[in-house]
Amino acid sequence: MRLFAAVLPPNDVTHELATAVAELRKLPGADELRWTGRPGWHFTLAFYGEVDDALVPDLSARLERVARRTAPFPLALRGGGQFGHGRALWTGAEGDLATLRLLADRSEAAARKAGVPMGEHRRYKPHLTVARSRSAVDVRPYVTALDEFHSRTWTVEELVLVRSNLPTSGAAGEQPRYEALARRPLGGAG
Repeated sequence: MRLFAAVLPPNDVTHELATAVAELRKLPGADELRWTGRPGWHFTLAFYGEVDDALVPDLSARLERVARRTAPFPLALRGGGQFGHGRALWTGAEGDLATLRLLADRSEAAARKAGVPMGEHRRYKPHLTVARSRSAVDVRPYVTALDEFHSRTWTVEELVLVRSNLPTSGAAGEQPRYEALARRPLGGAG
């Protein structure tokens, strides 16, 4: 199954982002982008890809230990940016980014120890993708508009193991479906 570890913003924060994204979608050229929806908004900590079912219990147990060793921390959505010359438009994070990066590093290490094949380690760049494009698109107007965006701060209290179910219908605009397989409280939170 296709898995990743993530931090999920609370509903009121995704509502704030949805309001900002609705304004972005009114800008010229917005139809050239594939906009992600609220169910798909998350901070990926570590992407595992296709994971053998036999490895999932150990991975889940290791993520539980990672969560216990990581204290809850403050986070907010802020600003915007792009990857790949407009192939991905995102909003960033503000708050305890050191702990967010630590959680990402620990989530990746947990997978390696569980035997999940991981690619090359890259420095974690916290971002929540709001739109994608198959080709290079000038997203500078969207990034500029997102510069003013700032959500309320919330306390991250859990690490979530998520299953990604890719679209199968071939319908234009169909989004992946995400299913939380395990929610692990941070540092005894909850």
